[in-house]
Amino acid sequence: MPKTKLQNVIFTIIMAVIMVYGMIVYNVALNTGGVTNQTFLLALHELPIMVPIAFLLEFFVVEKLATRLAFSFMRPTDRPQFITYAISTMIVCIMCPTMSLIATLLFKEPSFGTWVHTFGCNMPMALIWQLLYCGPLTRLIFRTLFRRQLARAN
Repeated sequence: MPKTKLQNVIFTIIMAVIMVYGMIVYNVALNTGGVTNQTFLLALHELPIMVPIAFLLEFFVVEKLATRLAFSFMRPTDRPQFITYAISTMIVCIMCPTMSLIATLLFKEPSFGTWVHTFGCNMPMALIWQLLYCGPLTRLIFRTLFRRQLARAN
């Protein structure tokens, strides 16, 4: 969707904030035994740490790798919606274990078992959150912000 480097930066920032916040809320809920109003506030504490990490990983490493992986089984002539889903799925497949490792090292008792458990709990939620909520919401926000520029580009 982004057509310029600046648009790509903004798109990635929006995606990182929404994705990371949702996953932190999920992990706080797992750690506290449920979701309360406090859960959403507690999640804000990790946001300034995890969003820049997610942004840097996604922007400089994961996006290119995920796109290459997606096009190993997709063709440029396939429906754009399916290409988007394939790239999004590959991003989750790379980002989820990586961000789970980083969160384990920063916020938990670091061990291989803790990382595997964190990754195992996060993977299904990350995939659902990305494909059904975060991705569509990010694209809607992005299209709204760049409506004029995107219309001119087409």
